[in-house]
Amino acid sequence: MVSVVLLGAWLGLLIVGSVRTPVGPMDTRMTLRPSLTGGTKINVSPLGALELETHTAPIRLDVDVDQLDPVRSTALVQHPERLSGLQSEVGRDVRTGTTELAVRSVVAVVSGATALGLAVYRRPRRALAAGGLAFSLLGASAVGAYATWNPESVLEPKFSGLLSSAPQVVGNARSIVSDFDVYQKELARLVTNVTKLYDATSTLPTFQPDPATLRVLHVSDIHLNPASWHIIGSLVEQYGIDAVIDSGDTMDHGSSAENTFLDPIADLDVPYVWVRGNHDSALTQEYLERTRNVHVLDHGRAVSVAGIRIAGTGDPQFTPDRSKEVPGDPAERMAGIRLASAIRDQERAGTPVDIAVAHNPLAAREVDGTVPLALAGHVHHRETEVLPFGTRLKIEGSTGGGGLRALQNKKPEKVRASVLYLDRTTKRLQAWDEITLGGLGLTTAEVARHLPEEARNPDTETEENTAPGTSTDTGTDAGTDPGTGTDADAATDAGANGGTVPGAPGTRTTPPADPPADPPPGTPPPASPTSPPPESPGEPPEPTP
Repeated sequence: MVSVVLLGAWLGLLIVGSVRTPVGPMDTRMTLRPSLTGGTKINVSPLGALELETHTAPIRLDVDVDQLDPVRSTALVQHPERLSGLQSEVGRDVRTGTTELAVRSVVAVVSGATALGLAVYRRPRRALAAGGLAFSLLGASAVGAYATWNPESVLEPKFSGLLSSAPQVVGNARSIVSDFDVYQKELARLVTNVTKLYDATSTLPTFQPDPATLRVLHVSDIHLNPASWHIIGSLVEQYGIDAVIDSGDTMDHGSSAENTFLDPIADLDVPYVWVRGNHDSALTQEYLERTRNVHVLDHGRAVSVAGIRIAGTGDPQFTPDRSKEVPGDPAERMAGIRLASAIRDQERAGTPVDIAVAHNPLAAREVDGTVPLALAGHVHHRETEVLPFGTRLKIEGSTGGGGLRALQNKKPEKVRASVLYLDRTTKRLQAWDEITLGGLGLTTAEVARHLPEEARNPDTETEENTAPGTSTDTGTDAGTDPGTGTDADAATDAGANGGTVPGAPGTRTTPPADPPADPPPGTPPPASPTSPPPESPGEPPEPTP
């Protein structure tokens, strides 16, 4: 009887035991769930969740924030004086919602247990007994929750996901009580930023990825920022990521002491494809080769991950090593030429490559015409460009916000990552979401949806083949690598290593050929005959027109 009652009550709650109710500027769904520990869990997708130990009982209150109402939230931001009455408004909304939820839950529990009892025992008296027992159990749970009610639980919330930064954003509850004026201003800022996030999501283009769409997360230039792993983990979970591609500079100095920083990669539970950046050493690469879930690509090696064929090469330079002369841009271009040759070999072998990965955009440009999509990083700002022979080059900003070196800048560098949506059959890019979070001390969160030209105009076979376009996002960080300036590696960071401006369209008129035979030892690699004249070392790259 107890088993029948518990199962029937749970089914009743699952089917009809929830209510939709507005709470302040938010539209929420409240639900009671069976639980061993009780408490309250508030889910704010896609930002994360917070848990409150409000009570100890076999029932838990789940509150899902479905969306932020643009009208109510905008009115709140435009009239900050309304924040003073927000507490009482939220209190009324919560009381109304929980009262309705309690009534609905009683009906759901009793009805579910009675119906299941009738189906199992086929006797009305036994069915009514099951309904009565369910009502008694629910009443006992309510009494237990009331007896253990802990209003102080709001002072010790447990945050997860991107909300884990909330205590640093608005302070803890005790400081809110003592500095409510400051909290009002911070809350207005926070509401504004979250409103922007929901507005961006609600106004995205009409592309809707179906369940069969492959989702790839592109990250780059983490530079020893430990917060990056939490952000990447949240994005992997929220977006249902199939694979992560890291285009390098995960470390800062490449020392063996830094290797344990890489351990959280094994906990992501999705394939992690990595290429070496100019701040990653051979020791870094060897450590990652032994790490679970990691696929290290170098010298044109290709792997199949989540049905996608990916080839890549590591950066030929390791700039933190001051004992060696920096070979410069010719080495980057030669690495790209070798990668293009390896990709052509893969195609001749019947295993064509879908995505090419290199750290430096100079190397990535050399694969033009061999793959549909090439990924790179290094310059700490975003660029998207269709190259002359049809390859789309996507350069990601710093997912670590420049790392600890960002403290050298006048303004915090933003945290950037992108979700790429690929067709499972053709492996072609269907759309991509650019995710931008505020850097150190900032609280902004923005999501921007982009569609390739052929997706917006299905009749168009290729995008801007005659005049390749460039989309550049430099934000407020000037788009430069924090390593530039007085550091000795300024000549290789942010594209300021005496080479071309990243993003400048190439001038080749024929597809890249196989690399020439290796030159005699000691002979420097030849420069590209069509390369623009070198810039002065130490100067940041000029913005692409």
